[in-house]
Amino acid sequence: MKSRLPQALALLLIGLGSATAHAAVDEKIKAAAEQEKAPLIETLHDMVLIESGSGDVEGLKQMADFTEARLRALGADTRRQKTTAGAGADIVVGTFTGIGTRKLMLIAHLDTVYQRGILSSQPYHVDGAKIFGPGIADDKGGIAVIMHALKILKDAGWRDYATLTVSFNPDEEVGSIGSGEFISELAGQHDVVLSCEPTLSSPPAQNESLLLGASGTATGTMKVKGRAAHAGAAPDRGRNALIELSHQLLQTRDLAKSIPGTQLNWTTSKVGTVRNQIPEDAEAGADIRITVPDGLARLQAALDETIKTKLVPDTETTVTIVPGRPPFVAGERGRALAKEGQTIYAELGRKLHIAEMAGGATDAGYANRSGKAVVVESFGLAGFGYHARDEFIDTDSIVPRLYLMTRVLIEEGRKR
Repeated sequence: MKSRLPQALALLLIGLGSATAHAAVDEKIKAAAEQEKAPLIETLHDMVLIESGSGDVEGLKQMADFTEARLRALGADTRRQKTTAGAGADIVVGTFTGIGTRKLMLIAHLDTVYQRGILSSQPYHVDGAKIFGPGIADDKGGIAVIMHALKILKDAGWRDYATLTVSFNPDEEVGSIGSGEFISELAGQHDVVLSCEPTLSSPPAQNESLLLGASGTATGTMKVKGRAAHAGAAPDRGRNALIELSHQLLQTRDLAKSIPGTQLNWTTSKVGTVRNQIPEDAEAGADIRITVPDGLARLQAALDETIKTKLVPDTETTVTIVPGRPPFVAGERGRALAKEGQTIYAELGRKLHIAEMAGGATDAGYANRSGKAVVVESFGLAGFGYHARDEFIDTDSIVPRLYLMTRVLIEEGRKR
């Protein structure tokens, strides 16, 4: 008996520890989330059938009309804000007024990367727990989570906030060129911003996640000026811009590897108009990603120094960098909110991963730029294949993600 007692006591303590490790699930919210699963799938179906590529003004208007009507039905005051560049589509903003003290904000985007007509080759269809369709995860799933989480909260009579703002922009996939400044300014007026890009499904990911960091973006342009000449009769009189461009691309291709927090990939080129002429102009474009504030300045300086070394004499090479979306780094306040999300997911017996950094840029970068709001990314549905063929969402993630969004909003609203 003496030898067994410490062992039994230890087992009892372990059992008590495991029993109290996770808070009890909120059965009412879980049941409401389960009830909203089928309506959310119907919402996804309706949105996927609206083709809304970033340059598709007609499709974006349909998405704006659809989401604005849904926000109004939930009790929001709505307005449209014109983008300042790009296709000229509308940002949809919905504002709810509560009785609390906190200012909360939810963001997602209306546009997709797909061109009009994509549904003919990639139609909406269901295969087991997967629902396929262009833009269904990125980011119509995020919109659906917002709409149906707000429906759950409305039905529960929750108004523990000063204001709750929803913003849907139409140009995220092209860098939010006409909405980024608006998002940044609006987010700076709030305490918390939850951004609703998708999370990777499992598999290929081990667990669903919340994201604390994403790259900023910039566009690089390299231009070479040479001299034209007849390619057959007098090629030596020319200065071949194509050859010099190729030289410069090769010597700068790995440059960013020596500059922490930067990434440079040459992705486009344009040179020559006819076969029998030595080209005098050549141009290449680069996708640039940054995760540090001074990354672009250091990369520009390194490029300027490197291109001084020429292969073709009497040519002139220039490189310009145009900043795009700022990098997103959540900081400790964002990490605390993400850990709160982990605790909430654990109530359902599920694991939630906290991802530190992703290569893809998001509007969380604009939302986080002022540093005033606590910003966390990836509150959308779990899925895969976005920006590619056969994009899908995992329907098994619907109830947990609705539960997560709803519970996080409630917890954030309680804070004073």
